[in-house]
Amino acid sequence: MELVFREDAYAKECEATVVSAGPEGIVLDRTVFYPTGGGQPGDSGVLIAEDGTETPVLEGRKGEGPDDVIHKVADDAALPAQGAKVTARIDWERRHKHMRMHTTMHLLCSMVHYGVTGGAVGAEKSRLDFDSGDHTYDKEELTAQLNALVEADHAVTSRWIDEAELDSNPDMVRTLSVQPPRGTGRIRLMAVGGGAVDLQPCGGTHVARTGEIGKVRISKIENKGKRNRRINIVFDE
Repeated sequence: MELVFREDAYAKECEATVVSAGPEGIVLDRTVFYPTGGGQPGDSGVLIAEDGTETPVLEGRKGEGPDDVIHKVADDAALPAQGAKVTARIDWERRHKHMRMHTTMHLLCSMVHYGVTGGAVGAEKSRLDFDSGDHTYDKEELTAQLNALVEADHAVTSRWIDEAELDSNPDMVRTLSVQPPRGTGRIRLMAVGGGAVDLQPCGGTHVARTGEIGKVRISKIENKGKRNRRINIVFDE
């Protein structure tokens, strides 16, 4: 399957052919729908047939293979026929918020020098959990630092490395509980500021420059056990 979002996060739709359609969902030969994974929710949207019939997609989900995406639909949805041509169109407003939030989380990672134990991207609120023990954080200070990185308008780019290169640089992996997906022989790196601000494996979608994020705010810092500290991020609009 061709994953259009992997090379162009700004693609809002694409033409595709139905490979299969059943109760488990719809599989296409190519898609713009990001599947749930890495803390980022799967895209929602619609598949539009040549006759104009629309099949709402509730969520993109990972399939069995590393590049497989299943388009989950309602149980009573009318399914397109195998071989049918469709236009796959995502809910762009929701996706763009995910892109802005996901990029913000990378900026936060660059500021907090502890391992990441969990995280979740949301359209309105996101969070990262850090293994920071009894370290204390100042919400206003973190907010000011985040917005300084946003306003610096750093370029956000990606490149591919082979798995051996990642193995020789294990410190690039900040997540303690989840490792980058393997099996294809290569790993996607996301870089902010050419890697000077942040450089780590990530398969999610991001904005092209940090200035596109807009103003953000640390809304709450929570204790989650003896060592975990949860930092919540919201848009400050």
